[in-house]
Amino acid sequence: MARWRRVLVGTLAALLLGYLAVYAVVWREAHVRLAQPPAQAADVALVLGNRAYRDGRPNPCLTGRVDTAIALARAGLVRQLLLSGGVDREDGRIEAEVMREHARAEGYEGALLVEPVSQSTRENLSMSRPLLEAAGAQRVIVVSEPYHLWRVQRLVQAAGFDRRFDVQYAAAPTTCWQRWGMAFRGALREPLAIVNNAANGYLH
Repeated sequence: MARWRRVLVGTLAALLLGYLAVYAVVWREAHVRLAQPPAQAADVALVLGNRAYRDGRPNPCLTGRVDTAIALARAGLVRQLLLSGGVDREDGRIEAEVMREHARAEGYEGALLVEPVSQSTRENLSMSRPLLEAAGAQRVIVVSEPYHLWRVQRLVQAAGFDRRFDVQYAAAPTTCWQRWGMAFRGALREPLAIVNNAANGYLH
């Protein structure tokens, strides 16, 4: 019995250390992305979806990403937005539609594409690709939370997305990132998503 207990404790300790290692990489990359915004102009800002509503209002984790894309457009770094996200399982709203409503409410009047079907980051990329190709895009800035972008970049590489488009990344400095509680919950989940994606062969 004592032997099995030692094995169990050792296994749990190894899993915890592995988790913490991935967590550290995610946070380090998040800070790097925040410090290195896109430097070159692109054709489209691809905004990845998130939970649509929180506490009865549009989720600031989602709308903050849209705000970042709008800022890129107003700075002349992109000429149109592509909002990607399907039905939110928690509230039944379409993430891309919520993002579009927010963009228009914020006064964005530029070109805007919507991908309203995807249910994961991997699907955000795969289902947005034909829309980007139809729009003639060559250069894309992918917009998401800082702690999300390490995984996003690897999904981009694994799917060959960066062989079709010149890809840059923009970390959205949203209230989700600035509020410790929301950032902590989001970043805690991210290593689990990375492990899940890797286990399914989606990451390099």
